[in-house]
Amino acid sequence: MKYVQVDTQSDPASPSQPSTEKQKDLSRILVQELKEIGIADAELDEYGYVYGTIPATSKKNVPVLCFCSHVDTSPDSSGTGVVPILHQNYKGQDIVLPHDPTVVISTKNHPYLLERTGDDIITASGTTLLGADDKAGVAIIMDIAQYFIEHPEVPHGKIRILFTPDEEIGRGVAKVDMKNLGADFGYTLDGGERAHLEGETFSADAVTVTFNGVSAHPGYAKGKMVSAIKIAAAYVDALPKGEWSPETTKGMQGFVHPVHIEGGIEKTSVQFIIRSFHTPDLATYEEKLRELVNTTLQQFPGAGADFEIKEQYRNMKEILDTCPQVMDYADEAYTRAGMNAIRMSIRGGTDGSRLSFMGLPCPNIFTGEMGIHSKQEYVSVQDMEKAAEVLLHLAQIWEEKAIS
Repeated sequence: MKYVQVDTQSDPASPSQPSTEKQKDLSRILVQELKEIGIADAELDEYGYVYGTIPATSKKNVPVLCFCSHVDTSPDSSGTGVVPILHQNYKGQDIVLPHDPTVVISTKNHPYLLERTGDDIITASGTTLLGADDKAGVAIIMDIAQYFIEHPEVPHGKIRILFTPDEEIGRGVAKVDMKNLGADFGYTLDGGERAHLEGETFSADAVTVTFNGVSAHPGYAKGKMVSAIKIAAAYVDALPKGEWSPETTKGMQGFVHPVHIEGGIEKTSVQFIIRSFHTPDLATYEEKLRELVNTTLQQFPGAGADFEIKEQYRNMKEILDTCPQVMDYADEAYTRAGMNAIRMSIRGGTDGSRLSFMGLPCPNIFTGEMGIHSKQEYVSVQDMEKAAEVLLHLAQIWEEKAIS
C-alpha cells in the first residue's frame, strides 16, 4: 500500500532510460529498505535498475537465483495520487470505489474476486489504477528478502534481487547489466491468479508501414494529389474483419493489431504489434501484411510505401524447454505451499521473455494482481502471502537439488 502511492508511470513516447525519472522515486525507497533489512550491497544504477543480494546460507554449490519484478505502472490509466483501500475480510459483494462510484469492481466482470471471499482485498479509490501490476510483485520480493535475512537457518543459495523500470512499455530489460546480475536462473513475480505458473509467452514483433503520398494545393489537386491518410485508411479497413485481431482471437491464437496511426497528406504511418506463440507465424503474418500493402497501393497510382519490422521478444518456452528443472522445481514449490500449479500461457510478454533469451531462463509466478491497467485493479493480500511462500520453498528446493 505504501509502494502504490508512489507514481511510477512509464512513458512510451520518452526515449530516455528510464522513460520517467519518477520511477526512481520508488527505486530509491526500495534500496533504502533493502539496506535497512541487512542487504548491504543494494544499489540503484543510472538506468533505474535495483540490484541486491540475499547471501547464501548453504555451503553447497547452488545455482544463483534471481527474483524479479518491475516498478513502473501502465500508461493506460493514471498512476498519480493513488489512494489504496484495504477491504478486510471481503464478503463477496461488488466493490464500489468511493472517489468515483461509477467505478465498480463487479463479481460478474471479475469472477476471480468471488474466489477470494474472506481475503483482504486492496483496491484503489476509483480515480486511478492501483499499481498492483507489478508493485504486488515488488512487495512479495521485499517480504521474502526480509524473511530470509531474519531466518539464516533456512538453507538456500545466493539470491539476486532485480527491480526493473519500463516493463510496461517493452523496455524493462533493455539496459540490465547481466554481468552485474550474475544469476543462473530467474523467476519474475508478475502473474495473476493464485496457482498460475507461466512458462510460455507470445513471440512478438513490431511492424511500421509508412505510406508515401503526393501533396498538392487542395484547390488545384485534381489528378495530382494522392493522400497518404486515405491510403492508410484503406489499408487498415482491408484488414480481415473476423480473424487476426485481438478482439477476434483467444487461447493459443495469435493476432495482428494496429495500435497507432499518424501523419499527413505526404506521409502516414501505421504501427502494428504482431503476436504468436509459434515464432515462425510472425513471418507469415508479416508477409500477409506486406502483400496487403501492395494490393492497397494498386488503388492509388503514384503512391509508395516503406515496411519496417522490429523484433520485440520471443516465447520463453523455447529456452525453458532446454532446462525443464526451472519449471519442475516451481511445480514442487507450489505443491509444498499447498497448491497444484496450473501451467499457463501468457497472451503477452514479461521481463522474463527477454531475460530468458539473454541467458537467464525465467518463468513467471503469480502475485494475485487482477483487473490490471485499469481503475478496477485489485489484489488479495493472501495471494501475495502465498506467492511469498512459494519463493521460500523454491529457494530451498534449489538448495536440496544442488550437488554438495
